[in-house]
Amino acid sequence: MKRRTPELRALPAESLGALDDRLHSASPLRKILNKVFPDHWSFLLGELALWAFIILLLTGTFLTFFFDPSMEEVRYNGSYTPLRGVSMSRAYETSLNISFDVRGGLVIRQMHHWAALLFMAAIIVHMLRVFFTGAFRKPRELNWIVGLLLFWVGFLEGFCGYSLPDDGLSGTGLRIASAIMLSIPVVGSWLTTAIFGGEFPGTEIIPRLYIVHVLLVPALLVALISVHLALMVLQKHTQWPGPGRTNDNVVGERAYPRYATKMAGFFMIVFAVVAIMGGLFQINPIWLFGPYKAAAVSSASQPDWYVLFLEGSTRLFPNWEIRVADHTVPAIFWPAVVLPGILTVLPMLYPFLEARFTKDRASHHLLQRPRDVPTRTGLGAMAVSFYVVLTLSGGNDVIADKFHISLNATTWAGRIGLIVVPPLAYYVAHRICLGLQQHDREVLAHGIETGVIRRLPDGRFIEVHQPLGPVDEHGHGQLEYTGWAVPKKMNRVGALGPAIKGFFFPIEKPPQAPVSPAPQLPAESERREVEARR
Repeated sequence: MKRRTPELRALPAESLGALDDRLHSASPLRKILNKVFPDHWSFLLGELALWAFIILLLTGTFLTFFFDPSMEEVRYNGSYTPLRGVSMSRAYETSLNISFDVRGGLVIRQMHHWAALLFMAAIIVHMLRVFFTGAFRKPRELNWIVGLLLFWVGFLEGFCGYSLPDDGLSGTGLRIASAIMLSIPVVGSWLTTAIFGGEFPGTEIIPRLYIVHVLLVPALLVALISVHLALMVLQKHTQWPGPGRTNDNVVGERAYPRYATKMAGFFMIVFAVVAIMGGLFQINPIWLFGPYKAAAVSSASQPDWYVLFLEGSTRLFPNWEIRVADHTVPAIFWPAVVLPGILTVLPMLYPFLEARFTKDRASHHLLQRPRDVPTRTGLGAMAVSFYVVLTLSGGNDVIADKFHISLNATTWAGRIGLIVVPPLAYYVAHRICLGLQQHDREVLAHGIETGVIRRLPDGRFIEVHQPLGPVDEHGHGQLEYTGWAVPKKMNRVGALGPAIKGFFFPIEKPPQAPVSPAPQLPAESERREVEARR
C-alpha cells in the first residue's frame, strides 16, 4: 500500500480545518477579522493607551525578576558610591541595584515609568475626546463608565508602583496616603492599621503594595480593558459624519489585514518612542532622594502629574475641622476623600443626566463636533480648567520659589482661580462654539471666498464667492447647517488640486486661488524721473 505524502501548501489549511472541527472558532473569528474600523487620528488615542499598557506588562515582568519588596534593614554596598554604608530597606537596595548593577535595568525601569505616564495621559485625552464628541451617548454609557474605572484603577496602580522603591519621595507619598486614610471618620484608624500592619510605616506595606501592583490591579486592568474592547466590538465603532456615513453603518478598513498591519506598526512606533525616552530622559532618580526617613522631607516633593490635582486640592482647602457626634473630621478629608468621590460619581452619571435634560433617548453612532454642542463643550472646558488650576496648585511651593513670590499669595491665587477660572472657561468656550457655528452658516449662505476681486459698474469692489449648492434669487445658498465640516477653501471642493504631502515637509505648495493681478509699482529710477519732470 502506497503511503500518501502530505503537501506542504495544504498543511496549514488542513490543520486549521481540523482545529475548527473541534473548536468551531471560524465563525466568531471571521466576524472579528471583518470588523470595520474608521480611519481617523483621534481614534488612535485608545490604541495608544492599550500599547502603553502592553509595554508596562513587558517591562514590569522584567523588573520583577530583580526587585525584592522586603522592608528588612540592610546596609548598601553597591555601585552607587554616595550611598555606600547607608542603612536602608531591601526594597530600596534592590531598586538601586536595578538602576546600577543590572544590565539594561535603568533603561527598563525608566521605560516602565514613562509608559505609566503615557498610559494615564492617553486615557485622559481619550476620555476628553469621547466626552467632547458625544461618544458616550446611548448605547455606550456602560463603556463610558468602564473607561472612568480604568482611569481610577490606573491611578491606584501608578500610586502603588510609585511607592515600591521606598525612597525619600515615595515614602512621603505613603505618609500622605496614611494621613488621608486616618482622616476618614470612625473607620480611618482601623483601615490604616489593617493596611499598614500597625503604626506607619510598619514593615508590611511595601510587600502588600507589591502584590497589589503586580497581581491584583493588573488583573483588574486586563479585565476592564477586555470588557471595554468587547463592548466596542458588540456596539460597533463610532465615526464622524460624512459622505456615505450613516447611523447604521461604519465606513473604514477591515480589522484584517490593513488595520491590523497599521496597529502593529503603531505599536512599534510607541515602543520605540518609549524606549528612546527611557534611554535619554531621566525620570525619578531615586538615588538622589535617598532612603525614606520619617524626619526628612524636602520641598518640591510632588507625585506624578496625574496625582497633582489631589495634592493641589489638599493645599488649597482651608484648615477647617468639623466636629460631628464626638468625632473630628479633619480638613484633609474633604479635598482628598470627598472630592475624588464626587469626581468619580458625577462623570459616571453625566450621560444619563444629559439624556434626561435634552430628552434624547435615541441610539447614536455618529459623533458630534464640539462646536455643535456648546453647553457640553463649555462644561468640558470648565472641568479641564478646574483640573488645571488644582494641578498648578499642587506645585505652588515650586512656583513661589522659582518666581520669588509669597507661598501664601500662590495659595490664594489658586483659591480665587478655582472659583473664577471655571465659569470664565465655560463662557469663553460657549461663545467660541457659537462663533464657529455662525461662521459655518455664513459660508453655507454666501459661499467660499475665492480671492477674486471684481469691480462693479458703480465703482464698488466685491469678492467673488463660490456657492456650495443651489442659490435663491438673492444669491444666498439654500443648504442647511447639518453639524459637519463646511469646506472653506477652493481646494476642498475640487476646484483646485490638493498639494502632494511629504513625510516631513510638503513636496509642493498648495495651489492658490486665482486673483486679479496687483498693480505694478514704478521702479525707483522711473519714479525719480517723474518727480524731476514735475
